[in-house]
Amino acid sequence: MTEKATMQALARLVPEGSRVLDLGCGDGSMLDYLQRERGCSGYGIEISDANVLACVRRGVNVIQLNLDEGLAMFGDASFDVVLQIDTLQHLRNAEVMLRETARVGRTGIVAFPNFAHWPNRLSVLRGRMPVTRRLPYQWYDTPNIRVGTYKDFEALATKNRLRILDSFGLQEGQAVRFLPNARAGTAVFHFERSA
Repeated sequence: MTEKATMQALARLVPEGSRVLDLGCGDGSMLDYLQRERGCSGYGIEISDANVLACVRRGVNVIQLNLDEGLAMFGDASFDVVLQIDTLQHLRNAEVMLRETARVGRTGIVAFPNFAHWPNRLSVLRGRMPVTRRLPYQWYDTPNIRVGTYKDFEALATKNRLRILDSFGLQEGQAVRFLPNARAGTAVFHFERSA
């Protein structure tokens, strides 16, 4: 998810000057944008050698870490915002990382491909797994461990006592608030721990 409009839509959820932890930060483009445009600071977490190098070249502080090993190195509420942008679907234990996101950050922002988007539903009705811009891989070579939907995340948030501050879909960089489970390729949730 590197489109500028999508990055801007997600960045608007991050208060200016926030201390940010970006889980699965890729090449660091989101954190770089937040530093330049919103005066944020923080760290990216990434496992790929090439992406760690790209982060360093951008001037983004990065820690090389396998997220499946957890976030024990960070204390409770160490960050204002923890991002999981296109990360959740790659994790072996997404629920544990969601709880860790809520523990380490005052708020969390999660964005992931919404499998319930209507073109995906149509592909499944035709008997095929979808291949789209948001899910660009064939079923046999995808890096995604799982797929999820907007509604699935709502249920997971409720189960884990997370309070959703805002939620919407993104399609072509535009917010979709009416029927986002069917009309948006990306699901976005901004949340915090319930008291």
